[in-house]
Amino acid sequence: MTETTAHDGERSTTERVLVLLGLLQRGRSWSGPELAGRLGVTSRTVRRDVERLRALGYPVHALQGVGGGYRLGAGSELPPLLLDDEEATATAASLLAGAGGGGAGAGEAALRALAKIDRVMPARLRHEVSALAGAVDFFEGGPERVEPASLVTLAGACRDEVEARFRYPSRGEVTERRVEPYRLVASDRRWYLLAYDLDREGWRTFRVDRMTEVAARTWRFTPRPAPEDAAAYVQRGVVTGAYPHRARFLVHAPAEEVRAQVPASAALIHARDEHTCELLSGGSAPDRVLAYVAMLGHPFEVIEPPELVDRCAAMAERLRAAAERRVSPAEDSRTPGNQEATRPNWSRRTP
Repeated sequence: MTETTAHDGERSTTERVLVLLGLLQRGRSWSGPELAGRLGVTSRTVRRDVERLRALGYPVHALQGVGGGYRLGAGSELPPLLLDDEEATATAASLLAGAGGGGAGAGEAALRALAKIDRVMPARLRHEVSALAGAVDFFEGGPERVEPASLVTLAGACRDEVEARFRYPSRGEVTERRVEPYRLVASDRRWYLLAYDLDREGWRTFRVDRMTEVAARTWRFTPRPAPEDAAAYVQRGVVTGAYPHRARFLVHAPAEEVRAQVPASAALIHARDEHTCELLSGGSAPDRVLAYVAMLGHPFEVIEPPELVDRCAAMAERLRAAAERRVSPAEDSRTPGNQEATRPNWSRRTP
């Protein structure tokens, strides 16, 4: 009987402190009697509960004088937030839109926060969150869209070290994959999963936007030693593994300057010294890789493959011939409409 009473008292205190935290997070000052009336306790109990919040890291300030009381202030660290249903739904929907859009940096942070919220979110709110997130779209040229639920499931599987399964297209055939997920990596436009493929017995990189029927399993695993930094491993595979032609160049410009010009998914850049860097990239044709580097506007040399040097000479000759030959207005019989139709789409020429 005594144990039951003690347990009920502890639970009552915990619930009361959470209610107090919710009141303070409304952003206004509360007098001691106001809080006591809201909580149904004495002012002395309010003071004790305020001390409990302070011990947990919440900066509760006591205001003196007429109109004084208690107010939640800013601290040196971010303590846990207490959200009501509407706040939790709006926050999760915003995080879903940011993470599902596939952008790097903020997208990764959004996914980490979303995984934490998803772990404690009531089931009754999940449908509303998904509906709100589905109402968000991006301009053309934005990131590849992925299913937010897939990202949350994979992030949770990485965190909990449980196997995941999904269907994935490869060489014209859709197969089921069983993997030990290691990390989710965001590029400029896409999300990738670095995982150990159990059936193929090796590390693989998967595009999340190509996955279907994503699910976490109950089988736990002990993480294997990763091949290297996850982001570097995925970037190398994206830059070089997806294209039939690869080339390496010595660019006479600082590495940071070149990195600012080139998306991380298009090239690997390593500094040689303060003034030069190596650039590794791939493309569907040698001339595409060559043109891409030439358009950066820096002096460069071909390191490999050697035959690309001959392609440089051939491209230079074509450009020289184009510069020497001028088309007169009389020779140009194209209409303005035809000129518009034949204008190259430069947005599709990057590797």
